Amino acid sequence: MDGHGIRFGRLAAGIGVSDMARALAFYTGVLGFEAVFQNGDPVIFTILERDAAELHLLLAPGHRGPAFNVAHLFVDDVDALHASCVAAGVTIVKTLADKDYGMRAFVIADPDGNCIDIGAP
Repeated sequence: MDGHGIRFGRLAAGIGVSDMARALAFYTGVLGFEAVFQNGDPVIFTILERDAAELHLLLAPGHRGPAFNVAHLFVDDVDALHASCVAAGVTIVKTLADKDYGMRAFVIADPDGNCIDIGAP
């Protein structure tokens, strides 16, 4: 089966985090996501949503982010989000710039070093 004719739904990135409470504080407090589902006691899995964006956090003790972007987030006002991230002291991995592929983008790192590319056309 080649999958043609099958409609795909939303795909959510799964991101490992070493400290769920710290990750939740970052993603809800800095980026404005809302935790809509949690599983485990203590919590080992969380679904976060904001508008059409969905992110899954998975507890992985000792986790450190890889050397590549784990997610790409498209927003309608990249300059405003960049300013908000700078004001909150978020680690900026790549500075805000106009890219040769038609995007204006920057890259941040969460507290575990997971890199997220954020951009707008």
